[in-house]
Formats: sequence, structure tokens, C-alpha cells
Amino acid sequence: MLSHEENELLCRVEGQAPMGQLMRRHWTPVCLIEEVSEPDGTPIKARIFGEDLVVFRDTNGRVGVMDEYCPHRRASLVFGRNEDCGLRCLYHGWKMDVEGNVLEMVSEPVASGMVQKVKHLAYPTKEWGGFVWAYMGPADTQPEFEPPAWAPTADARVTIAKVLIPCNWAQILEGAIDSAHSSSLHSSDMVPARVDTAQATDTTWLRPSTDKAPRLQLERGVYGFRYAAIRRPISNAASNDYVRSTVFVAPATALIPPNNLYNVANINVPMDDTHTAFYFIAWGHASQTPDTASWRKFLGQELGVDLDENYSPLRNRSNHFWQDRAAMKAGNFTGITGFPNQDVAMWVTMGPIADRTHERLGASDLAIVEFRKQMLEAVRAFQSGAPAIGTGAMRIPASVCAFQAIVPKSTDWRAFSASYVWDSSAAPLEPSYSIPA
Repeated sequence: MLSHEENELLCRVEGQAPMGQLMRRHWTPVCLIEEVSEPDGTPIKARIFGEDLVVFRDTNGRVGVMDEYCPHRRASLVFGRNEDCGLRCLYHGWKMDVEGNVLEMVSEPVASGMVQKVKHLAYPTKEWGGFVWAYMGPADTQPEFEPPAWAPTADARVTIAKVLIPCNWAQILEGAIDSAHSSSLHSSDMVPARVDTAQATDTTWLRPSTDKAPRLQLERGVYGFRYAAIRRPISNAASNDYVRSTVFVAPATALIPPNNLYNVANINVPMDDTHTAFYFIAWGHASQTPDTASWRKFLGQELGVDLDENYSPLRNRSNHFWQDRAAMKAGNFTGITGFPNQDVAMWVTMGPIADRTHERLGASDLAIVEFRKQMLEAVRAFQSGAPAIGTGAMRIPASVCAFQAIVPKSTDWRAFSASYVWDSSAAPLEPSYSIPA
């Protein structure tokens, strides 16, 4: 368990909170590219680290990420006119470009020269891997953008489901790196089967083990850590182990063991202390990675069906997350459709910020304990002037990846030669990949 002070240091991200300032030293996903795909299209609102932002694509296709509120009288620019390479406030007609330069002040005399004296807050941006990214830290610490581990090349297909969750980022991240819970919470969707590796089918992910109590082993790195959940396989358990190795990439990314078709990851972006943008990602070769519509349908995270137009879940605590008790009696473990929705139910019911002072942790919580220990060490070092964890020389090496495999008991998972799932020879998936008609 953590003390109240440690819990606050770990979780708080708004304003000058040390953890939020550490995170600002990383390039951060602000929204999906698809949300601002149209030049001169509708601006959208985003909220990151407690800061309200407006995102828009200008006439020439450049993306801007700016303070939502006009520098004049602080009216929202989300309602502004996106035209002629700038965003114009409706209130008095002030117009800003994607770099925050004030182009026009139609309410001011030209002779005043005021237009040269005002600069609006705008952040550097990059488009990559389906996201609009921004660097929200100090300008003198801005690093070059480097592709994340889950979108290493421009030709990788990156398929993303987005949901805005009303709880703190850390309890979501802890859920993402916790391998033990999947054997219970997701047992109706990640089904034990006599297969030689984890496999994706039309409706489920098959797993070659019935073991609900994995042995955990961990290896720390400067970027975060990786660990193995070691289970008994269904076949040849006397001589083999089933290993699932998850990677935590500081400050808020999890690389999840893949299936036979594609790789899996998630990134958790703090909107503020008590809300998180959760992105669940499938990535790999285009021939084997599901398209966006199929992925979101498979996960139960479709706009207009499972989520409202703002990506907020329609399943919530007040409607019991649409839990089906009749289905539970018939054998479904949770009665909640879509395994990310099962996670969301657990995260949200912990409260806006989980109170870690009352927990009872066990052997299956090794990764949770390490995450807290490492991030608290990192944020204290950052407060003392050290670089932010995961930046510069502390970036994750390209050789580190999540994996799953049945291996001989004599195999050390730390030395196991793993690579990401990538098969350029496979036949393309049908658009309805994961959902039967």
C-alpha cells in the first residue's frame, strides 16, 4: 500500500504537480487524427493535464493545438470560425494561426499595433500513428519526436479505440500491466484452449492455459520495466511453461502480449486528476491487423453504440455497465460485453482516485508494486533536477517488446528471442474480421 502523500504524488497531474510536469517532458497524444481530418473543419475540444485545448486543421492541412480560450476575453475558440489558415473567435473576430500568432484583431484600430504584441499559447504538434501529438513542456526541453514502440514505422497499421474514463490515469495503467486479472475478469473473452499459442478468432482470444495464478518475474529498465507472467500450459505442462511478457513504458504506456495476428498496446493520457483518455491499440502489418470499425466493434467501443459522440461510455455505474445477470447465470463470468468495458467497470468503481492506503497486495501484484516504486522514484529524481524517465538515453530500446510463447522450462524468458508480430505474406483480413454477421 501507499501512504496518502505518496498516492497524491503518483496520481496528481494538474498545474505544477510534479508528475504532470514529468509527463509534459514527453510528446503526448492529444486526439485522434480522424477527429480533425478535414482542413477548415470543425475544431474540437481536448483536455490534457487539466488544461483545456482546442485542436483544428487549417486550410493548408496543418494541425494546431492551442489554449481553448481566446487571449482577448477568454471566450472558447472551439466555437470559432476555422477559415483562411486561422481560427477566428466569434466574440470580437480575433484570429490566430496554428502557431499562436495573432493574424487579425478586427475590433482594434490598425494603428494601435496591438496585433504584434500578443501571442496565443500554442504547442508544437506532430501527426503519427493515428494521433495528433503535442509537446506541452518548456520549449527549451523539447525533444525530437520519436515514433513510439507501438507505431515504429509509417507503414505499420495502427488501429485505435478511444474512450474517456472518469478516473485517474494510474489505476488504469495498473490495470493494463496486471496480467493476473485477465484469467478471471476476462475469462469469458480470453478463453483457455488447446492451441500452441495465443490466437485471435472471430469472437474471442484463445489462450493455451487454464492457470489463474501465474508466477511473476520482473526485469527493471531505465525506460520502465518488463515482466513475465508464467503459467502452466494445457499441454506438456511437465516440461513447458506458458510465458506472457508485458512491458511498461514510462510514464503511461503498456505493451501487451500479442496474439498470433497482431500486437496490442494501450496509452493512458491524463485529462486531469480524475479523467483519462484511454486508447486501446492493435498494430502490425496491414494484412493481419483489424480495421478501425471491426476493432471498435470487437471491443464494444463504437461511437453511437457504446460511446456518445464525445467518446464517453454509455455504460456507467448508474446503469451497472449494462451488466447482464442472466448471462452470468448461463456461464458468462462478468455479464459485461467487451473486455475493455470489464476493465472500465473495475477502474471506475475504485473511485475517481483510488485510495491505495487500504489495499492488501499479494504475490500477483508484483508489477503493480514495481510501477508505483519506479514512478515515485522517477518523479522525486525529476524534482531534484534529473531528466524525466523515458526520455533521451532512457528511451525504450527497439529490442524490447512484449511477447507470449510456450517455452521449455529451462528457458530464461529474459533471454528469449522475441520480435513483434509482423507477417507481410498473410492474406488481408476481411473488414468484418472479429465480428460474425
